[in-house]
Amino acid sequence: MNDKIYVDTTYKSLNKYTEELCGDRVEIVKNDDCCILVLSDGLGSGVKANILSTLTSKIISTMIIEGSSIEDVVDTVIHTLPVCNVRNVAYSTFSILRIGYDKEVYLVEFDSPGCIFSRNGHLIDIDYNIKEIGGKIIKESRFKVDTGDMLTIMSDGVIYAGIGAMLNLGWTWEKASSFITKQTENPALTSARLTNLVTEKCKELYLGKPGDDTTVATVKIIPRKTVNIFTGPPQNQKDDKTIVHDFLSKDGFKIVSGGISSNIFSRVTGEEIKTTIEYSDPNVPPIAYIKGADLVTEGVITLQKTVDILKAYFKNPTKKKNISALDEKHGAAQIAKVIAEECTHINLFVGRRINPAHQNPNMPTALNIRTRVIDDLCKILQKAGKVVNIKYY
Repeated sequence: MNDKIYVDTTYKSLNKYTEELCGDRVEIVKNDDCCILVLSDGLGSGVKANILSTLTSKIISTMIIEGSSIEDVVDTVIHTLPVCNVRNVAYSTFSILRIGYDKEVYLVEFDSPGCIFSRNGHLIDIDYNIKEIGGKIIKESRFKVDTGDMLTIMSDGVIYAGIGAMLNLGWTWEKASSFITKQTENPALTSARLTNLVTEKCKELYLGKPGDDTTVATVKIIPRKTVNIFTGPPQNQKDDKTIVHDFLSKDGFKIVSGGISSNIFSRVTGEEIKTTIEYSDPNVPPIAYIKGADLVTEGVITLQKTVDILKAYFKNPTKKKNISALDEKHGAAQIAKVIAEECTHINLFVGRRINPAHQNPNMPTALNIRTRVIDDLCKILQKAGKVVNIKYY
């Protein structure tokens, strides 16, 4: 994988009003060379549309990642989709984005709203080639992106948002692209925040009752940044030096979480721990300082609070309360902020020795097992598209 860039991807869907299943589907697949994002919109809505879009996105993402040509992909999709008994057609639109870590992009669209390519608040034109495959008109393009660029693909529920209600002709591609491009003037804008801003705008235009399945998928090209977290003492004390040396050998932001972990780090490196008694939140222990670590915090209580903050943030990254939680000064907020908005890769160095304090029956259940908190953290990070590596000692 290229060490210079990372493809940050997020998506969000609004179900058609009264429908339990979404007729749109997004598949994201990554390997050492590229990231592939497929958005499919099945014919109609509900269960049938969900089946069509799921099959389409799965087939396309699998075949593209394996190197199949677009001709083979389209032919397979055409001959695989079940035929709708009502309309007597098998139909699912799709958009495909293949972003290489060499910054080369391959874009394919079939009967879907065009991709919006934004760079520093400017809309970048995309040159398409038109070809016919199996009776289907396909648009494709190849172009290069750079750090900070954002690409947005969507289902037609976005461009039709508000039609017949707040807007006569719906939101339209032009208005949607203008809105999206305006947001990208902010260099700190994340893909998650842009995705949520667009879906919230669509919800507003639909007056809270979407007339169609509405999906937005956003890609941002960002520099690769790694965060390393050392937490928990190794089962064997002989491995204290090993875990610290492994932790220090990795480039990137370094976090030591836990009192015993801090003492091990201090002893191995010979650096003094400087503690503080400043509580910005009475429920989160204060941070400390050790030369060689960028952030030093208490352990399980702080990590559990971090998990809580991240769960809320990734659920709605534009909600004022969730954004404010990242800007707090306590250790959990500081960990959450660097993970949520600054890093792409996380290395976890986790000791498995049981802390007797975590087995106290009078302590909260969440503190009984450190690994439970670590598992929750990993699931949240992976779902958010972060690359997570974990090593136990």
